[in-house]
Amino acid sequence: MVQEYQSPVRVYKNPFELIMAAYVRRFPKCPLIPVFLDSEVMSETHSPDGAVTVTERRCMVDVEAPRLLKRMAGVDYLYFIQRNTLNRRERTLHIEVHNETFSSRVFVRELCNYTVHPENEEWTCFEQTASLDIKSFFGFENSSEKIAMKQYASSIKKGKEIIEYYLRELEQEGVTHVPRWTPSLAPKAAPLGRLTAPPLSSITANTTSSSSAATANSTAPWPISVPGPKTGASSSPPEVPPSAPEDKLDADYIRRYLGDLTPLQESCLIRLRQGLQETHKGKIPKDQHVLRFLRSRDFGLEKAREMLCQSLTWRKQHQVDFLLDSWERPGLLADYYTGGWHHHDRDGRPLYILRLGQMDTKGLVRALGEEGLLRQVLSINEEGLRRCEENTRVFGRPISCWTCLVDLEGLNMRHLWRPGVKALLRIIEVVEANYPETLGRLLILRAPRVFPVLWTLCELPEGGVVPKSLYRTAEQLESEENRLWADAIYKSASVFKGAPYELLIDIAEVSSVITWDFDVCKGDVVFNIFHSKRAPSPPRKEAPGATPLVGGANLPLIDRNWTLGQDYSKVETALACREGESVQGSHITRWPGFYILQWRFQGAPACAASSLPRVDDVLASLQVSSHKCKVIYYTEVLASQDFRGSMTSLESSHSGFSQLSAATTASSQSHTSSGISR
Repeated sequence: MVQEYQSPVRVYKNPFELIMAAYVRRFPKCPLIPVFLDSEVMSETHSPDGAVTVTERRCMVDVEAPRLLKRMAGVDYLYFIQRNTLNRRERTLHIEVHNETFSSRVFVRELCNYTVHPENEEWTCFEQTASLDIKSFFGFENSSEKIAMKQYASSIKKGKEIIEYYLRELEQEGVTHVPRWTPSLAPKAAPLGRLTAPPLSSITANTTSSSSAATANSTAPWPISVPGPKTGASSSPPEVPPSAPEDKLDADYIRRYLGDLTPLQESCLIRLRQGLQETHKGKIPKDQHVLRFLRSRDFGLEKAREMLCQSLTWRKQHQVDFLLDSWERPGLLADYYTGGWHHHDRDGRPLYILRLGQMDTKGLVRALGEEGLLRQVLSINEEGLRRCEENTRVFGRPISCWTCLVDLEGLNMRHLWRPGVKALLRIIEVVEANYPETLGRLLILRAPRVFPVLWTLCELPEGGVVPKSLYRTAEQLESEENRLWADAIYKSASVFKGAPYELLIDIAEVSSVITWDFDVCKGDVVFNIFHSKRAPSPPRKEAPGATPLVGGANLPLIDRNWTLGQDYSKVETALACREGESVQGSHITRWPGFYILQWRFQGAPACAASSLPRVDDVLASLQVSSHKCKVIYYTEVLASQDFRGSMTSLESSHSGFSQLSAATTASSQSHTSSGISR
């Protein structure tokens, strides 16, 4: 696999000519780079006007590799060919490097450029690209690749330090300015192709003392001057802040706004941005957000690219970029969603406080719907990104994540309501896929005595039970526009007179636990659970573990020719449920086979003592449809080892949070006690 490297733009706040005077001091060898042992000039040519000089060098490098690997390769040093093209007129230096040693097995190519800063002609920019392709290396391809990249990354990191070192050395020798090249200052040029003494190296020889300044002026590519009165032409212009063009990143910008990255990490960020600009149609995220995806995949470029592209498609499909401006936050969130932003922590991270123990999870899901709750969470994450950017500017250092403080006071088993837990897990999946590396610190507080003082400083809702009057109807849950999820946790079902609604669950493992949660939205129903060793006819399986009805018609699963007690049996006592009731329960399966959850229409009860209807029965019949009931339900099958007391948590949900009638509560207690009966 070809390893590639792309550097950010490194800015020297010095003129190009002075940078070149520092650059040539790296040759023939540089004590600051121990692995760079020596170099020799192979050839040097000049253009007729002396503006362009092409120099070829042969460089000897000592790679820090295991001795065994060197002995197997049969070499102690590696040789590279460097070709430098210096254009004094255009003020550019183009450097090309390729390996001479093992060129048939390993291909190394490096391109570097020194150019004038596009916004300040008194500054110099440097950038480089490189590639490494190890085709075969005595069976040590992976090890050699790692050694080479590690060596290359360490030398890159020293590049700017070396130039700055020689700039200080020039300043100590009195060299602070090198005039720009002009034809009148050009040395007498040799014909192209003629071998001559390297004029670049003459700078090193002729700037070692102030007494040789005159000689340097006559032989160096540019006359070198000692300190003197500054004129308008040579005075330093006002500083222009380093810019980050759309297709490039500045090294100072990365350090200021993104943090200290290794050279290879910088390369991954730049290459990922460039790839998006070439292939992605639409808005490209900010650099801080791109970096989060790289960090979440340990800077694996292809994995991060795939994850980021999927996220960009998701954001465009659901218009997430406009969520903060377009989404109207439901009013009940201000009263019942117990969370909010509150300044920042001591490291400058935005701080989010969540009073989880005071939150009615079921009420919020039922009142907002899964979509509404998800949009609330997404808006929190979008706001978090915005606050991170603001804090980065305020504190003058990169801040890419936030802190979450969770108060668990009041937390109890009612919060383990199964549909709510599943909705939370689905929301977490969406957040992890689209907002990676955003939670920097999670603080969990269980001591409620700490919080009273804090709550007086934060305007957070007190929470409490969400009134059932705010719950969405089944029709409202089904008609959600621009859904972020293709399917909802809750399913709706119509129960007709003479046509019950039945749900098939295939159980292969004994002691699996069937859990359910349903609300009777309209009419009265009777809930039953049956078991059969035979597959009901017709068998239908649209989703693992459950078979819903097809086409809106209630097709029976229990064959009319079956006999109760022989072909199938009842495993739970029938439960009568009134309109408006919420029911949760569970059943531990004792046998493998097919389990059928059934909701059956229940008409008005007849009077036992008289043939005349009672007034209460007449009023009840006027409030409900005489032929149709409506329920919304949730079911899940858990392995026995995963259940672990969920029966208790489900039973505790029959508290004020569910606001069940006494009859429902009493019936649910029979669920638990008869969980293993047939």
